[in-house]
Amino acid sequence: MLMRHRWSIMVFVLALGAAPAQAQTITVTIEKMMFTPAEVTAGPGETVEWVNKDIFAHTATVDGSFEVIIPPGKSASIEFKGSRSVDY
Repeated sequence: MLMRHRWSIMVFVLALGAAPAQAQTITVTIEKMMFTPAEVTAGPGETVEWVNKDIFAHTATVDGSFEVIIPPGKSASIEFKGSRSVDY
């Protein structure tokens, strides 16, 4: 059984003239049917990794853009290329 949740990921653009930030991996833990943190901000080139500590598979989905399936006890990730705000 796949469990679907609706959370937000904010992807932002670096300001012109600012020094580029080091790309990072942002970890979202899935445990007891909750995604923690519930909202994250990721810049272009950064990665969001979901770590599933539940006994059920979960998905992180943006219609028409991506669907990441996270099996129980596993992790999955996606790197953001552009700038936009999405609900997943």
